[in-house]
Amino acid sequence: MAFSETGASCWDRALRVARPEVVGSVRGIVGLTIEVAGTMSAVGDLVQIGSGPDAVPAEVVAADRDAARCMPLGPTHGLRSGMPVRALGSALTAPVGRGLLGRVVDGLGRPIDGKGPLRADARLPVTGNAPHPLERARVAEPLELGVRVLDTLVTVGRGQRMGLFAGSGVGKSSLLSMVARGTDAEVSVIALVGERGREVREFLEDDLGPEGLARSVVVVATSDEPPLVRLRSAFVATRIAEGFRDEGSHVVLMMDSLTRVAMAQREIGLSVGEPPATRGYPPSTFALLAQLLERAGTAATGSITGIYTVLVDGDDHNEPIADAARSILDGHVVLDRKLAVAGHFPSVDALASISRVATRVISREQRSLAVGLRTVMAARRQAQDLLDVGAYVSGSNPLVDAAVTHGRAIDAFLQQPLEDAAGAEDSWRRLAELVAVMGVTA
Repeated sequence: MAFSETGASCWDRALRVARPEVVGSVRGIVGLTIEVAGTMSAVGDLVQIGSGPDAVPAEVVAADRDAARCMPLGPTHGLRSGMPVRALGSALTAPVGRGLLGRVVDGLGRPIDGKGPLRADARLPVTGNAPHPLERARVAEPLELGVRVLDTLVTVGRGQRMGLFAGSGVGKSSLLSMVARGTDAEVSVIALVGERGREVREFLEDDLGPEGLARSVVVVATSDEPPLVRLRSAFVATRIAEGFRDEGSHVVLMMDSLTRVAMAQREIGLSVGEPPATRGYPPSTFALLAQLLERAGTAATGSITGIYTVLVDGDDHNEPIADAARSILDGHVVLDRKLAVAGHFPSVDALASISRVATRVISREQRSLAVGLRTVMAARRQAQDLLDVGAYVSGSNPLVDAAVTHGRAIDAFLQQPLEDAAGAEDSWRRLAELVAVMGVTA
């Protein structure tokens, strides 16, 4: 008997509905881990613990010979051994499509802004593969960020992946908010991972504003969420950005912070028995960072420019997560606590910051201007000790003389109020005027 395609699909659905439901049970709960048996679920599958409105979703993160270990995606209060566990037969998915613009969702892709259901085009698994390395378009165009020091001295290209490295309280989130408002990207996807609940509304209303939110999608997983929700929020945001890139759009994906994603993976890995390695981070943490970061960038069409904040532990820029992220990313922006304390905002240490694609996305003249200012700033830094004790003799070094004479003009160029957005064209014009006044050449 032959079936049409429609008839066959109906037959398949009928078979799935008639298939007996497999129900397992909770064998034990230790810390963050729930051990279940009888579901035959694979790693990455979702299960439901309990029944009714109090049921708790969980994801399988490890499997033994006769049991699976799950991490909850909701509160665990009230869970007990022996509760029924049902396999949902699918992995976590994320909504994609232009209907998400202007919306705020939680770490699992559910709306939390009170604006009703999402008008998503589809829901796709949050796990995915990076574009094939030979099918990626080359990074060849600059991306305007609206921050003068970044657009000129640390120029970012469309499809580049950049890290903002700093200790706590140095201005990473504030700089990210400036980029969110000032960038000329078509779409912004912003992931707030492990943020304080108090700061979320402030970011949406004060930093991002209605205009910025209208062309953005915000994914929020606060610090009190289960570690798996915080971890998956990074992948949900990445999948949403990939949906826009697949349409041919140029997207900016901003994640605050990558360190909290790694910390969430550390909690999960240690809970399921992984051995602690460097500073307690299990080996899976470093593999996960590469899997997450490589998914950003260019594809055959469209691009995702990734900007990830990295919280360096104790201002140590060589700590494990910062070092691993720096080796994967295409550049890094270093924020300096001394500049922040002195009221220099944004507190970007331009000499310590590098964009690995800058020379490919700016002209020869622009490169000459950037190198000219960097040369003067480097000369002053080398002579700073002599200047502090009054031992420098004017005329000894023309570059140091230019740095001292035009110090205020240099600081005025590097600094920018939080609420201002600087156009790239105007920033390059101001840099050209400054370099001409100082009389330096690259």
